[in-house]
Amino acid sequence: MVTLEEIVSLCKRRGFVYPTSDIYGGLMSSYDYGPMGAELLRNLRTIWWKAFIHDRSDMVGLDSQILLHPQTWVASGHVGSFNDPLVEDSKTNKRYRADHVIEAWLTMHPDPTVVVEDMTIDQMGEYIAAHKIISPEGNALSKPKTFNLLFETKLGVVEGEKSTLYLRGETAQGIFTNFRNIVDSNRVQLPFGVGQIGKSFRNEITTGQFIFRTIELEQAEIEYFFDPEISDWQELFTAWKNAMWTFVTDSLGVSASHLRWRRHTDKERSHYSKDTYDLDYQFPFGWKELWGIAYRTDYDLTQQAKHSGADLSYVNPVTGKKIIPHVIEPAAGINRLFLMVLTEAYTQEEKRIVLKLNSKLSPYKVAVFPLVANKPELTQKARGIYTELKKSLSVAWDDRGNIGKRYLAQDEIGTPWCVTVDYATLEDDAVTVRDRDTTKQERIPISGLIAYFQQKLL
Repeated sequence: MVTLEEIVSLCKRRGFVYPTSDIYGGLMSSYDYGPMGAELLRNLRTIWWKAFIHDRSDMVGLDSQILLHPQTWVASGHVGSFNDPLVEDSKTNKRYRADHVIEAWLTMHPDPTVVVEDMTIDQMGEYIAAHKIISPEGNALSKPKTFNLLFETKLGVVEGEKSTLYLRGETAQGIFTNFRNIVDSNRVQLPFGVGQIGKSFRNEITTGQFIFRTIELEQAEIEYFFDPEISDWQELFTAWKNAMWTFVTDSLGVSASHLRWRRHTDKERSHYSKDTYDLDYQFPFGWKELWGIAYRTDYDLTQQAKHSGADLSYVNPVTGKKIIPHVIEPAAGINRLFLMVLTEAYTQEEKRIVLKLNSKLSPYKVAVFPLVANKPELTQKARGIYTELKKSLSVAWDDRGNIGKRYLAQDEIGTPWCVTVDYATLEDDAVTVRDRDTTKQERIPISGLIAYFQQKLL
């Protein structure tokens, strides 16, 4: 299996991901997405939006602000309980998550009776002390304490008159606070959902694992509203689980053998949730959450209504019955989807590294080359093909080095097809099309190229 180090190396070498502020030594748990990464992210968002918003008649989209009224986060419980268990190295003062420290220790000292997710913060402290667990630097650890993950900021210019705000810790609350607006301005009826893709921020304790856990992240969240007296929540829950699984396996091309469902235990599950599952993927560093789904009852709308004084109820247009809808929430991390598809696609062969991405995800669909760069007649012909294909596809141009090196470069960024203009092209008006995965080549008339690729991309 590919290692995380190999993924990181490829990402920087081929322009997928760079360390943020690299020239200043970087910033903890922060990354920028380069030209290839920006395209892959964009394709992920587009495919997700099409599958869960455009292709469904019971869904609408939203784009809410990053900065919301601070009472939003009081109502949601984030100000009071959006915490991680923090321990500190007694000598270096480096901070770690207590549960992650215990999990790392358990990999060397397996104990199937220990369920870290079920531990309270006091129990974590007792376990660390009883087993004399030390920090990665080999030093004693402090007792665990709670650490709030919300980023706090200020609104205003005059010191003393500034209002406290928070960078949102999740995108979901913008959906709940807009529930009334959405119902009043759109012809939606229960059951219906609202989807959103956007940035969230978490003051993470832990570092490492590349883009899996970062302080700035992108989420794709859905809140699916329904009347529990009319719709069976378990049927809706199962339907959403199936939709999530199908999206990852069919739309993103991930092997089912690398996926699993993990149900939260009663102790781990949030107090307002009746059921919660994680869809886990087998990353290079183990099984980790990719996508979560929870039945959150009417907790969120009730809390926001209570703290704001607004009426967030729904009136059935047929019966006139007034209710606070219940909600099922599937929430995915776009950055984790990104890391998953790179991990899944990374293939080491004898003479090359190739990213066998689903072609709909690939940053470029086609690359166009002249066989020899310094031959004007070949370059001119290839440029014409490049310009024409670019009208309907994302296309790369490359005339550097020899043809073999160009193929290898496109293999590493996952370009499905390469088009080469050679001397025969000047005679027969056809080109050589090379397939990324098989390396097989076939001759295609220039006039049929667009139709050829469009058929492949269906």
